[in-house]
Amino acid sequence: MPKPLLPLFLDLDGRPALVLGDGEAADRRATTLRACGADVRHIPSGFEPAMLDGCVIAVGAEAPEPDLLAMTTEARRRGIPFNVVDRPSLSGYSTPAVVSRAPLQIAIASGGAAPVLARLLRARIESLVPPGFGKLAALADRMQAETRRILPDVLRRRRMLEAAFSGPVAELMLAGREADAEAAYRDALGAAAEAGKHPEQGIAYLVDPGPGDADLVTLRALRLLGEADIILYEASESAAVLELARRDASRLEITAGDAVVRIVELASQGAKLVRLSPHPGEAALVRAAGHVCVEVPGVRRTAD
Repeated sequence: MPKPLLPLFLDLDGRPALVLGDGEAADRRATTLRACGADVRHIPSGFEPAMLDGCVIAVGAEAPEPDLLAMTTEARRRGIPFNVVDRPSLSGYSTPAVVSRAPLQIAIASGGAAPVLARLLRARIESLVPPGFGKLAALADRMQAETRRILPDVLRRRRMLEAAFSGPVAELMLAGREADAEAAYRDALGAAAEAGKHPEQGIAYLVDPGPGDADLVTLRALRLLGEADIILYEASESAAVLELARRDASRLEITAGDAVVRIVELASQGAKLVRLSPHPGEAALVRAAGHVCVEVPGVRRTAD
């Protein structure tokens, strides 16, 4: 199985990039790099180490084998990301299949194991993500500074954005009503700022993730893991289930003995939290402390 790769998006604007090779594949790579603002040095053959001076990325395609080997060796020595088209063994990174809804981009990669499958997935995602999502991302970019100024609290800002991008703002933008979408965004921002003048009530979801398999987590539990600010779990919790939580959510390991105390403390601070694999009686104690607590049952594995 291919080793895991780190997904990155490089800022190439105004930065030198080397394309070594002559032919359609090399031309495509050079065009892609120029579209990202790179200052492309396109050399058909005859690699020399000085060609990499100042470069932040190097690509080889349809060049003589000695040139490709020399380029990858020198790029590796210098710590420059390098790729040879259709040659995973000579590449330090792989080029993903990309769905572009500028400024929103979605990249799908298989680490060189199944590029055709990655392209098929791209086609499927293309049909699911209409161009309006790019305009929605552009709106978020235009409003970013104002949103941060009006909602300096990260949790309140995140909740406002989640509601905006899954509600009327998104619906209006996807319907092509850009001006109405921006007006709805400003209304949502103002409402969130007004709500921010009052203490926010936290909410605790006590989620039973089932037997510990990621594919047996209920849809509701999966949604909550993607929305929660904080995930509370014990050391015995399934790593596969924890992997389903939002990347930027705080993960706090607790014990059964301090679970209720931590839930009450965090709910008092206005957090939206998920407590995984709760023990009997925890919900009643949290409610007795005056906090909203929702129990989310899980599935049980049946005997074959």
